Amino acid sequence: MSLASVRIAARLLAVAALAGLTAGCFQPMYAEHSDGTPALREKLMGIELPPIEKPNASRDARLGVEIRNALAFKLYGNATGMPPTHRLVIRFTTTRSSLMVDPATALPSSENYGIDAQYNLIEIASNKSVMTGTTFSRVSYDIPGQLQRFARTRAFRDAEDRAAQEIAENIQTRLASFFVAGT
Repeated sequence: MSLASVRIAARLLAVAALAGLTAGCFQPMYAEHSDGTPALREKLMGIELPPIEKPNASRDARLGVEIRNALAFKLYGNATGMPPTHRLVIRFTTTRSSLMVDPATALPSSENYGIDAQYNLIEIASNKSVMTGTTFSRVSYDIPGQLQRFARTRAFRDAEDRAAQEIAENIQTRLASFFVAGT
């Protein structure tokens, strides 16, 4: 055996030994606990999602329902939640800006849509805030045929839906890490 192959074998042996030592430290996030404590799924199902307060029949009201529904699906799956232990209050603002404007028609051909959300997780038993955070989403969309009003409206609505899904994903990830780590 050459010196190079001995070194490679020693490195592989060291990697295998370290992998064996740390194998017991890994615990899947959504796994059931053997000690009887509630699993992450049960903790997430205990979050109450009150409706997001926005004026009725407004664009933001539709978006609030979209965010709430996406988050409920991510937290509960296709089931309903368990008896609530926490309440999640969400507030958000939206922005819209033109990225590119056609000089001939002065109409935008590409726009950017954004949502900035603040959320507060409140423990129901003590009515104390246990976690607060902010998240944002920025999506861009093209307007096919600037004089096609329906196409522009549909592109805008699709951008709103994509941004709402991203906000729900960000909040769900942060909630999961809070319930696993406790901070």
